[in-house]
Amino acid sequence: MSGAGPASPNRSGSAPPPGDRKREALGAGSPIQPIIKDVGEIYSRLLDHRPVIQGEIRYFVKEFEEKRGLRELRVLENLKNTIFETNEHVLPKCEQAMHDNLNEAFKRLQAANNMIHRLQEREHEERKLQADKLMAREEKRIAHWEEFMKEQQNKQAEVDEEHRKAMERLKEQYSEMEKELTKYVSF
Repeated sequence: MSGAGPASPNRSGSAPPPGDRKREALGAGSPIQPIIKDVGEIYSRLLDHRPVIQGEIRYFVKEFEEKRGLRELRVLENLKNTIFETNEHVLPKCEQAMHDNLNEAFKRLQAANNMIHRLQEREHEERKLQADKLMAREEKRIAHWEEFMKEQQNKQAEVDEEHRKAMERLKEQYSEMEKELTKYVSF
């Protein structure tokens, strides 16, 4: 149990909770005190496993050191030295190389990005120029088409006028021929 008061610590090393203070005061001079002491000892034997665990740990360490002949300790020492050397020498070199290479790669990426940006701008300008040329050609084609259509209409009007004149001449010619025929037929 862990309490946070200034009361005297119990067997587990922590202060008793506030409810236990009354029990201590009552049991200080009474015949209940030996019973409380016995209950405490039973509690520590049944529930406090620290002495048993500490004994097991000591036994394990002794067996480990005797049977293994400190071989694992040497392996661990070698690993520690390797890790230390790696941390002190290899890791800084790797970090520096990585930093240098990342800076170089970053510069190259920036240069590539700038080149791509310029290419995109050129492509955009070329597309715009082509679109302007296409628009100018389309306007020119439309103007030519309108001019062509006006010419066709003028020619059609001329042809229609010639046709009308030719029809009038033919009508006059036929009417004259009819008149002459009527002269000959009356004889």
